[in-house]
Amino acid sequence: MAESREQFLYDRVYDLVVDQIRAGSLRPGDRLPSLRRMSRQLKVSIATVMQGYTNLEREGFISARPQSGFFVNTGRDKSARLPSATSPRAIARDIKLSAFVLELLRTSRRPGTAPLGPANPSNELLPVRALARIMHRVVTRAPAAAVDYMEPQGYAELRRQIAYRASATGMVVDPRQIIVTNGASEALAVALRSVTRPGDTVAVESPTYFVLLQLIEDLGLKAVEVPADPVNGLNLDALEDIASRFSLAALMCVANFNNPYGSLMPDAAKARLVEIANRRGFRLIEDDIYGDLHFGPYRPRPLMSFDDTGNVVLTSSFSKTLAPGYRVGWLVVDRGREDMLSRKHNASISSASATQMTVAEFLASGAYDRHLRGMRRALKQQVDRMRHELLEVLPEATRISQPQGGFVLWVELPRGVDSIALFNRCLEQGVNILPGAIFSPTRKFKNCIRINCGHPWSETVARGVEKLGALASESAT
Repeated sequence: MAESREQFLYDRVYDLVVDQIRAGSLRPGDRLPSLRRMSRQLKVSIATVMQGYTNLEREGFISARPQSGFFVNTGRDKSARLPSATSPRAIARDIKLSAFVLELLRTSRRPGTAPLGPANPSNELLPVRALARIMHRVVTRAPAAAVDYMEPQGYAELRRQIAYRASATGMVVDPRQIIVTNGASEALAVALRSVTRPGDTVAVESPTYFVLLQLIEDLGLKAVEVPADPVNGLNLDALEDIASRFSLAALMCVANFNNPYGSLMPDAAKARLVEIANRRGFRLIEDDIYGDLHFGPYRPRPLMSFDDTGNVVLTSSFSKTLAPGYRVGWLVVDRGREDMLSRKHNASISSASATQMTVAEFLASGAYDRHLRGMRRALKQQVDRMRHELLEVLPEATRISQPQGGFVLWVELPRGVDSIALFNRCLEQGVNILPGAIFSPTRKFKNCIRINCGHPWSETVARGVEKLGALASESAT
């Protein structure tokens, strides 16, 4: 416990300095407060401040000068360059992307590659042993229940725990509103299938998560892209215009740390988005899978917390925070619940019993919140480190997102770079990235890539970043 507390204290030093560099209050060449002054300011020991400064120096943010102190490294002015806001044409289109995505993902699954592509957290950040112990305990205690079908709606205790946690996000959720699914993907598919019919038009953010596009394609729907920016997300004025011109059945979006932008929609914008959907008569399907991975002091509220009409369907899972392979996801729905439950049952009968029982016990123990605190600190440092290192090695005109949660970065390379060709060249060199074209219905963003920061910095990751930088620089010339 003492070690954990000390780590938290020197992470406060690290976070304060990085946040000041991001905000521009500390600029390249500025001297940091002395060890003694920072210790008084934060009410921590000088040794704790020294450890925080050492971590900052190791990760390239600052440098020590003999007899002078610590200074912000030069080159940090690059950090202000964020990707451009998008401005796609408002056209309802059929999607033909799944085969392209599957081929890319199949090609990228090569052992030994630097894991900069698929958005998965490292097992080092997950409570692997704790979950294994709990699973052994629940299976031993109730072996018949662990191998039997669970009720289609999901394990009652797991639904109760999810409902209880929702209170921290400003919502009152009845466990009966929750349907447990096989990951967030099934939750999204069930929700989308329930609120649309073939030929309907669905609005999506631009760029958006490619799985959402694959679901739209699979159901025979059309997609219209809504402009967005890497800080605040959806352009709501543009959405108003699109909603006035198209008969939208639904909007699928990630308000909290969009994948791949990393944007976080402000609360006022969330409230306005809910109002627009209610007034225009389309359903909101919200993917809140990254909401628990915030870097700030408070968890951002989901769209559903601003809705009192039952128009929002919230989906999420534990795949990014706890156990990707457990495939424990869920949706929260009021209006249309019975139809969605029927569609869940038709799709997969029920979700795995043993994993639901394990996750429920882990949540009930209080261990999940402790785990999240450590995971968020680690991911913030990994995202900061990756962004800094990429800015150092990628071509001069590169722009990179600066998310306040999650663990992906959106990288906008110079216009001459073909990210699909770069993807292939990187794979030849043992580096896995994802090209921007799969995040658009029309394969836009040809000069963009998405980077996973879910793995701690290592020699493998460092070599991958170095090779990516060299290949991107060659492509830009």
